[in-house]
Amino acid sequence: MSPAPDLSAATWRKSSYSDGGDNNCVEVSDTFPGLVPVRDSKTPTAPALVFGPAAWSAFVGFAADGRTAGRDS
Repeated sequence: MSPAPDLSAATWRKSSYSDGGDNNCVEVSDTFPGLVPVRDSKTPTAPALVFGPAAWSAFVGFAADGRTAGRDS
């Protein structure tokens, strides 16, 4: 297991589908090559989850397909 990266310099972004009014969003940082930090906008000071690019890409593909756990559309 690798040590957690220092995310204090991260630049965070929300989905373009987010209306920006609520803090009910997932935020992602593109600041760290080879890592994809993800956090909850409701609690930005809470620890972030950090994924590798392949795992993040698989998740995004799964979500974009409109599938949910245990059920394919």
